[in-house]
Amino acid sequence: MTKLVLIRHGETAWNKERRYCGRKDVGLNNNGRVQVKKLGDRLAGSAFDKIYCSDRKRALQTRHIIFGRAAFIKVKGLREIDFGVLEGLRHEEIMEKHPEPYQKWLTDCYKHNIPKAEAMKVFKKRVERTLEKIVRVNPGKTVAVVCHGGVIGVFVGGILKSKKFWRHVPSSASMTIVEYKKGKPKVKKFNDTAHLR
Repeated sequence: MTKLVLIRHGETAWNKERRYCGRKDVGLNNNGRVQVKKLGDRLAGSAFDKIYCSDRKRALQTRHIIFGRAAFIKVKGLREIDFGVLEGLRHEEIMEKHPEPYQKWLTDCYKHNIPKAEAMKVFKKRVERTLEKIVRVNPGKTVAVVCHGGVIGVFVGGILKSKKFWRHVPSSASMTIVEYKKGKPKVKKFNDTAHLR
């Protein structure tokens, strides 16, 4: 059995302000660091055969707090979706500047695209290809993957054959576990934040 432990990075200032943050390289805020430290304490007794991490600052900082100097592999394919013209904006600001494409996208993000953004289908394919490769090269191992809410959301949605993307985006500093038996993935735990209570 191969086990993926998908870790969403801790809170950033943009998360707190509810701004769309994809390609922008925003670091953790103080609360985010506290959240991740709690997750690190919870995972202290767990053994991981490999650690993979997105190359964005918020993910790298999360990995460092949890795993310290342990060897890891930086993977560009684990980056968050590029939100295009929505980057850095809050819901209210988007409703002023880009109401029509935004509302269509919220209704069906697979059918409608945001200007200058990565299309959801392209994002999904990128994430699945990246994570499937990680699973393929680590048979029978337990692997930590430090990444982003959208990455986990689109991957879990794919396993569950659901297009309700937003329903599957986990909380900051959460843990989601996917197990592979005979090559078939199963979501064993989703958005576990017991350490933050």
